[in-house]
Amino acid sequence: GDVWVGITAKPIAINALKTFDPARYASLSFANPLPLTDPANCTTVASDSQRSTENGLIWDIYTQVGAWLKSSTVTNPLTYGHPATRVQHAYGFGYSQTGGYLVDYINAIHPLVVKSDGKPMYDAYIVAVAGGAFAGAYPINQCEPAPPATDARRQFSNVGVPIMRMMSTSDYLLGIGSRRANSDVFADRYRHYEMAGAAHATPDELIYSAAPADIIKAGRAVPPASCDQGPRSRFPSAIFFDAALRNLDQWVRSGIAPPHAQPITVANGAPVLDRFGNVQGGLRSPFLDVPTSTWFGSSTGASFCFIAGHEVPLSQSVLDSLYKSHGDYVAKVAKDTFSLVDQRFLTAEDGVRLVRDFKRH
Repeated sequence: GDVWVGITAKPIAINALKTFDPARYASLSFANPLPLTDPANCTTVASDSQRSTENGLIWDIYTQVGAWLKSSTVTNPLTYGHPATRVQHAYGFGYSQTGGYLVDYINAIHPLVVKSDGKPMYDAYIVAVAGGAFAGAYPINQCEPAPPATDARRQFSNVGVPIMRMMSTSDYLLGIGSRRANSDVFADRYRHYEMAGAAHATPDELIYSAAPADIIKAGRAVPPASCDQGPRSRFPSAIFFDAALRNLDQWVRSGIAPPHAQPITVANGAPVLDRFGNVQGGLRSPFLDVPTSTWFGSSTGASFCFIAGHEVPLSQSVLDSLYKSHGDYVAKVAKDTFSLVDQRFLTAEDGVRLVRDFKRH
């Protein structure tokens, strides 16, 4: 009964789609409603923007897509015009740049929707790997600057629906300004999570995204699968999002509040590391609690390597000092994993899968 709907959020992405298949995507448009001769159509825009299009149209698109998917119209692919199949709850999700877009939507547009409609379009939000000085907000239109890193509009307060913000090991320091206290106050329901060991740019975006040939056909460069230190980090941040989505749904449907977690431990502007070089605090997993590697959130190299991260296996002598045998290692993994399942930081399904995978490790 769950459905994921993606929204293309920027004109530059529409341009890539049109390059890929001009006929199929001919009708898509972010055309600027202001003509080029209008003084309000600013003469200087960002390098990824054009005066003939307008990035700020996305705010209406977010609301209109939500309204369409909640409607009984026969064009709605989720209901086919049948009231019994109408959407019960809609959750807004944004990752990285679109996470920063979601910050704008939550703080600037969400209140207007509530005022006009008497209720929100989206019943809760997850803002992922975007906060503070790292993708924490974007210009409301392409003629305006983004709010400064210290601007209060980059933070949430009394939005009226549950919000989760999730940062990764790649971006939490730059985004440290997004930190605020968790809250169970009804008007200000909020959780802040930092995924210990997880990188921002994961292999999943390469595995489940467009094929390299299609990216090239769209006129874009293929993101690197490896950086100077080797392959991108294989850390499965999806395990944290699986639990977060389930907890968010229970928060909305049943009022069951999600668990609290400490942020990654920071002292004097730097992370506090354990003896294996892994960060302390944050959302935990057996990858760090029962380690076989050091997990880095940043790497060097081309393109997005600075947020791709990598893994450095511990030496065999260190592993031998930690675990008496492979069975001992698996037992410790299982104990840690199911403790995290009990605390609702991991789902039971992911817990079973993780233990099974670690047995093969």
